[in-house]
Amino acid sequence: MAYNFDRFLRYDEMVAWLHDAARAHPSLLTVESYGKSHRGRDLMLATITDSSTGAHDTKPAHWIDANIHATEVTGGVAALYVIHYLLENSRSDRHVREALATRTFYIAPRVNPDGVEDALADSPLFHRSSVRPWPWRDGFKWPGLHVGDVDGDGTIRTMRIPDPDGAWVEHPREPRVMVPVGPLGADPGVTRYRLLDEGTIENFDGFTIPTPRDPAGLDLNRNFPAGWGTQVLGSGDHPMSEPEVDSLVRAVSARPNVCGYNAFHTAGGFLLRPSSTRADATLPPFDLWVFKELAKTGTELTSYPAHSVYEDLTWDKSDTMSGAGDDWAYEHLGVFGWTTEFWDAIYQATGDHSPTDIWYVGPTPEQEIAVCAWSDRHAPGSYAHWKRFNHPQLGPIEIGGADWFHLWSNAPASQLKAEVEPHAKFAVFQALASPRLEIKSIESKRVGDSTWSIKVGVANTGWLSTNITAWAIRHDIVLPATISIDGASVVDDSTRVKIGQLDGRVRFRVSGDAKSDGTPDRASHTWLVNGKPGDVLTIRAEHQRAGRASATITLE
Repeated sequence: MAYNFDRFLRYDEMVAWLHDAARAHPSLLTVESYGKSHRGRDLMLATITDSSTGAHDTKPAHWIDANIHATEVTGGVAALYVIHYLLENSRSDRHVREALATRTFYIAPRVNPDGVEDALADSPLFHRSSVRPWPWRDGFKWPGLHVGDVDGDGTIRTMRIPDPDGAWVEHPREPRVMVPVGPLGADPGVTRYRLLDEGTIENFDGFTIPTPRDPAGLDLNRNFPAGWGTQVLGSGDHPMSEPEVDSLVRAVSARPNVCGYNAFHTAGGFLLRPSSTRADATLPPFDLWVFKELAKTGTELTSYPAHSVYEDLTWDKSDTMSGAGDDWAYEHLGVFGWTTEFWDAIYQATGDHSPTDIWYVGPTPEQEIAVCAWSDRHAPGSYAHWKRFNHPQLGPIEIGGADWFHLWSNAPASQLKAEVEPHAKFAVFQALASPRLEIKSIESKRVGDSTWSIKVGVANTGWLSTNITAWAIRHDIVLPATISIDGASVVDDSTRVKIGQLDGRVRFRVSGDAKSDGTPDRASHTWLVNGKPGDVLTIRAEHQRAGRASATITLE
């Protein structure tokens, strides 16, 4: 199936594209289901590696997932583009070639297929995340506004009602943009409006319009075990109570070679790092330094600034965004986790990045005016003029303004591919930063009639240490590396021995000893074995994060 990354794929199209890609690249890509959604859809996982250089689980891996939030569909396009980028550049780009030869990518492009399918429907429904009714499991529609495409044009915009007490007026230069009425009220003769999301009113009493939560009130990105707690945003009945999160956690945990984690979301144009619930002062300084080092390249490649969720984006530190996937990856797995918030409409229109409080206060009038003007050139129709509509409950109203889904929450079609492209290179960069275990030397020396000394040297040739994070060291998360020998009888020793953790090149930069490295990335072990000339011995090195390596030596 041809796909130019200029639109959002429905579920069946996405699955077909994945299987077509796997058939076209059988030595690089396999596709499988790692679980079922609430409505029974398969949760798809793409595994990308060069199988000629080893199986996926013998190499350190990078995990990417997307679309845990129903309307954040640009992230899903980005995940599919990473797959495309790796396949198309597997021979021509040296970094991609090395990454596929020595690393694995696990990509789950649609964690929440049910919610996304509702968002992409011909008559869309917008949920925060899951479609399961929660906390009232009967899905009862409480009185008030229920968002939907009431005029049947395939988009959900804004309804406005003339109201002398309304909080909004037209912008004097652009009537499609509404601006708030300040403390002094509006000028005489200026019409004020009450604004509502497009939708219908349940049990309208003719005067009040409550805005109840969506009956499907779950936020799957609050359902992870890290920092989980009951929240208005919908954390679920208990950690991993939802099939989508339960399946994801189990899929990642079943792949202990995962060394890095990146969740794709929208919007804002940010690279977000843990913690969502803790101040930076409580995290290991080394990990903060590494996050910032990784972010330098991320920002250079994508233009996205990097922020701490807790330090930079959380207004009320007593009401934190707990239970998030990147926090779980960092705190429970001990790997560096990121959330990428794709698309910044303000940046496109003005050249200035969205402020970190954009999710709380929204754009300023001047920012919205700029985005409206930009959209007329690059995404015509994104801002609609107000049109009259006879609402089934409210009577004569107007519908218009922004198509928030296709302009503010997601990149418009004309910008979609360009927006996601740079993030594929950042994915390769993160993968190549992982540790990698290699056997660098094997020496045999005859020390008796049937006795040999076998000396093995093992190294971590990656940038990160085999522990990955200082958090993992602090909480004893990662098992030590081991080496084993097979093919001869070992004298007074075990055939399998622990060699501990091996530092990566990142540690050399912060060792405190200026340009005097030593060999913290290496370990050696010597066995005495009984054998005879011609015996072939196999040495295996293994680490849950850094992969597996093997080599042979013949006794002579």
